Parts: sequence; C-alpha cells; structure tokens
Amino acid sequence: MTTSAWATADPYAKALRAGRGPLFLRRTDGWLLPLEVERWCARPDPVDLDVLARCEGAVLDVGCGPGRLVAELAAHGRTVLGIDVSETAVEHTVRLGGQALRRSVFEPLPGEGRWDTALLMDGNVGIGGDPRALLDRMVQLLAPGGLLIAETAPMDVDERTEVQVVDITLAAGGTFPWARLGTPALLRYADRARWSAVRQWTAGGRRFVALRSRTANSSAETPKSTAVISSQRARKPSGESAVAER
Repeated sequence: MTTSAWATADPYAKALRAGRGPLFLRRTDGWLLPLEVERWCARPDPVDLDVLARCEGAVLDVGCGPGRLVAELAAHGRTVLGIDVSETAVEHTVRLGGQALRRSVFEPLPGEGRWDTALLMDGNVGIGGDPRALLDRMVQLLAPGGLLIAETAPMDVDERTEVQVVDITLAAGGTFPWARLGTPALLRYADRARWSAVRQWTAGGRRFVALRSRTANSSAETPKSTAVISSQRARKPSGESAVAER
C-alpha cells in the first residue's frame, strides 16, 4: 500500500518549492480541502513546539513534508528521521538540516520496532485511506509501549475517499486513497488496534491525540542491527548518511 500518486503530484512539489499555496486535496465529487503549505514550510509554531516537547526518545515523523519538525528536533540534538513519498519534501528536509528518506510508511523502514515516538501530523492520520492498517503499521514501527501522536480533523468525521492534489489552476496529480478522522473516530480505531489513549487536547484550533501501544510487536530489529542500509539511503547533496545508527 503506497501513496505514489502523492509523490508524483506536480502541484505539491511546485508548492513546496515556492513555500506557498494555494493547494488543495480534491475529492472525486469536487469538494476541496485547503492544504496549509505556508505553515508547513515555516518554522514550527507554538502548537508544533508543544507537540515536540511531548515526544519521547527517538522520533519517526511519518509524512514529514518539508521537514519543519524533523529539523527542529535535529537542531536540539534529538534522534529523528522523517519519511515522505515526495522527493521534493525529502530534499527540503535535508536542506533544513534534518534526516529523511523517500519512503512510504508501508515499505521497510530503518529501526522497525525500535522507535520511541511516531508522529502523524498535518492530517497524516489519513495516509493510505485505511486507518486500521495505518495504526497496525505504527505498532510494528514503535518499540513496545511506544508513543504515537496524531493530529486529527477539527470536527467529528470518519471518511475514506479518493483524492487528488490540485492547485488554483486545477492542475492535478493522480488520485490516491486518503482518510479524514476526527478524534472520536481515531479513538474508536485505536481501541480495536492495540492502542491505549494517553491524552487528547486542542491548541491553536488544532486537535491532537496521544496513544500508546498496548502490546509488543513481532518485527523489532535486534539491538545490534543497523538503522539504515546503503540501499535505503535517500539522495542527499551532502553525501551524508540519511540517518544515524541507533
């Protein structure tokens, strides 16, 4: 399961390079969801910083976008890796000083079963269009008892649909599955998928849920295994390793 259409959505890459929108997710019925490109490309705001302060240990940012959160954690000496299916997003993250790989969350990843915290920010709880599958995958990625912080929709919604990324000219990438979840919906899926709710909160008009995995996963790497193999490294202008060993 991938979101390769997102990776090839030219309007998305163009907006990230410019650092601004307008940019939207468009459903097949024509409904548009504005995407906050300017906020994603800016420095972390106080709401973001509050989320980062809650992170424990080594952090995996799933769907890191242009990398504001990865770069902020890295600047404070934290072990952090961003993943994104967009080459432009990964390159932007690296330019900011973060470490990132061009990878889907459903593909093999470094350090599986050993991350302490995973982030699903900026609507990324919708990745893949199947919340249960995404939550099951996060259990595999996190260490036993690991922390997942997810940003939910600002209303009670539970929607799975096909979308496109479009700009103001209506230039579009291919369609891909996506989901929108409010906090009540996420908590329902989480309860069925081996997660315990830790906390939920609202800040700056945005809503968040912290979950902790209830059971050990079966895919954890051995402590001596390397976090990245050479074939998994993202292309980086500096030639540095995409992520440090843990």
